[in-house]
Amino acid sequence: MEQSQPQINLTMDVSVVSLPPNMDIVAPNKPSKPSILTRFHAGYFRISLSLCSQALLWRTLSETTEDAHALRRVPCMLPSTAFILLWSLALFTLLSLSLLYLLRCLFHFHMVKAEFLHHVGVNYLFAPWISWLLLLQSSPFIHPKATYYRVLWWAFAVPVLVLDVKIYGQWFTKGKRFLSMIANPTSQLSVIGNLVAARAAALMGWKESALCMFSLGMVHYLVLFVTLYQRSVGSDRLPAMLRPVFFLFIAAPSMASLAWDSISGSFDVTSKMFFFLSLFLFTSLISRPLLFKKAMRRFHVAWWAYSFPLTVLALASTEYAQEVKGSIAHALMLALLALSVVVSFVLMIFTAFNTSILLHNDDPFPIPPPHLPTTT
Repeated sequence: MEQSQPQINLTMDVSVVSLPPNMDIVAPNKPSKPSILTRFHAGYFRISLSLCSQALLWRTLSETTEDAHALRRVPCMLPSTAFILLWSLALFTLLSLSLLYLLRCLFHFHMVKAEFLHHVGVNYLFAPWISWLLLLQSSPFIHPKATYYRVLWWAFAVPVLVLDVKIYGQWFTKGKRFLSMIANPTSQLSVIGNLVAARAAALMGWKESALCMFSLGMVHYLVLFVTLYQRSVGSDRLPAMLRPVFFLFIAAPSMASLAWDSISGSFDVTSKMFFFLSLFLFTSLISRPLLFKKAMRRFHVAWWAYSFPLTVLALASTEYAQEVKGSIAHALMLALLALSVVVSFVLMIFTAFNTSILLHNDDPFPIPPPHLPTTT
């Protein structure tokens, strides 16, 4: 018969165990919560694009002449204070976004570099400079002939030219195969940047500079437009939530009509051709609502991509109505103006009520996907 051996249980009171001063109890590694700067990217400048273009629209409407058509004078019944408030809101928003992105450049430069190398993210690097140029043109305090205007134009146009050399140089040296792989609707932001700078230069009276920027934009717009038309099935690698950027197809020809109007001094045949092209593209997009069904399931900052193109189209329609002076043209102008204002206002309401989810960590383009070439 075996004798049972006694069992000894050792207990340790952790409260009385002293650890060396340089040793701590380390918890298991947990992923750090992403900060605002890590989730913020250049795509959020869609908001400033919309607000600055709205300010330019109302600045244009406020310059109505006495002999203007009666329908054109309807939007101008708002007091000038409303325009000042809108311009101030656009300025505050653009300053806030620019400050955030500057901090991102200082503390998370590797993420900025990832955007620069991404086929979608690099195009939104044009957005802050486009916003500043639009805000400059709509400014109620700086005249286009003033010295400050010219200095600011150089400050905002030079980065556009630098990005042009980077992007257009790649298209030229790497050829059609490379462009067909990376081309997407957001690539038109590079064209829009040149056209906005051209219009701002024309307002100063710098016709040669305006023609230079306009020619750069339009030649590459032709290449890009044909490439996007001929892209093969499955080559469009935009995620579903970014499909609102298809409305940039409207913005490029609309801005081209405005730029050429400022260069030539009248809304002539060329400007009308660009305006009619933008109207056709607008009709083509709104007749296919299922294309945007997945993007509208939940709020995302990409929704702001609807507002800027509609506002630029409304701007072109005001110049067209001023030139044609017909009831149909002015009714079209009022319809586009109302649509632009309503869309911008609704987006502001949605953004105000969804600030807690505005900065998602699941945006599709801060990090380059492995199946696409980098744009170095």
